[in-house]
Amino acid sequence: MKPVSRALLLLALVAAAVNLRPGITSLAPLIERIAQELSLSRGFISLTTALPVLCMGLLAPLAPRLAVRFGLERTITLCLGTIALALALRLIGHSSVMLIGSAVLLGAAIAIAGPLLSGFIKRHFFGRMGQVLAWYSLSMAIGGAVGVVFTMPVTHLFADDWSVGLAIWALPAALALAIWIGLPKQYAEPLSSEDASAGLPWREPRAWLIAGYFSLQAGLFYAIATWTVARYQEAGLSAMHSNTLFSLAMLMGLPSSFLLPWLVQRVANHYLLMVACGSMTLVSLSMITFAPTFVPELWALTLGFGMSGSFALSLLLPIYEAGSPMAVSRWTAMMLGLGYSVACLTPVLAGLARDMAGTYQVPFMVLTCMAVVMVLLAWLMRKGPSRRNA
Repeated sequence: MKPVSRALLLLALVAAAVNLRPGITSLAPLIERIAQELSLSRGFISLTTALPVLCMGLLAPLAPRLAVRFGLERTITLCLGTIALALALRLIGHSSVMLIGSAVLLGAAIAIAGPLLSGFIKRHFFGRMGQVLAWYSLSMAIGGAVGVVFTMPVTHLFADDWSVGLAIWALPAALALAIWIGLPKQYAEPLSSEDASAGLPWREPRAWLIAGYFSLQAGLFYAIATWTVARYQEAGLSAMHSNTLFSLAMLMGLPSSFLLPWLVQRVANHYLLMVACGSMTLVSLSMITFAPTFVPELWALTLGFGMSGSFALSLLLPIYEAGSPMAVSRWTAMMLGLGYSVACLTPVLAGLARDMAGTYQVPFMVLTCMAVVMVLLAWLMRKGPSRRNA
């Protein structure tokens, strides 16, 4: 593959990855305001986060079959177009129906694109997967961070209209769509028909362990992305300070997302890195739960590093466990399918727990316990196949 072609493929991968998170994380700075303006309960408004995650879980197993039928790159291109459409619809989002509808459409597109991007990496970057995965996870972290950091300023810029603040993220999605449409046709060939008969690795014990680990880290991420700002405000911090702390957490995910995949190829057992990131998340959540005003900037930084590190490392697991690009997509589809199906519950349950208990401390105690289990699973997975297909 010529260097120019590989650079173009990497650009396409980065552009797609950047757009997998802003549609979800951009809601966090505005969720309390939207709930109040539309007179919605916390349990109901959390559906704007939970439903995309549920779609990601239910539809991820369909991704390999769609790729076989339409082609890997063509299917990803269609997903990016759907993401752009879903976000643009939020311009008329001053109703719960439109917010929920765009959330479902967004989740469906992300569900299909996620497993296929892992297969795309295996297909085009074999031998350089550690480096490319570093850029891939960094790009997703950037997308998640800018969704949090810039949504509020954009809202203020456009007459304090939160629908514009949410819809603005259709622009980078449209740019990514243009890049993928411009890919050379030689990279859009359909996959072999042999892949159509293969199913997900339901009988692989390690696939279940990987799915369990991903379920916990994804559940933590989406619950934290939805309710951490509200937890800080409940503890007495101003709205600006609370948003700044969560922005710090998301921004700290940038170096973590790049550094940890890069380190994987330089350590004997990358599962120990997962244990370290999980432990950092555990300590940070404990502080936010029981002492949210004690040096909050420190725990926001460590929370962001640990969460993004756990996510970046989880993306590596199917790629190192499976052999072919479609096998990677199937392992990833199972991991994302089960993981997001479980993870979609955490924002809703956390919102309901807050409504019932009258405080965010109770749901955050449960999230802390989930972090404990995540660390234990990473420790259990430390023995077994690791980088056999790298």
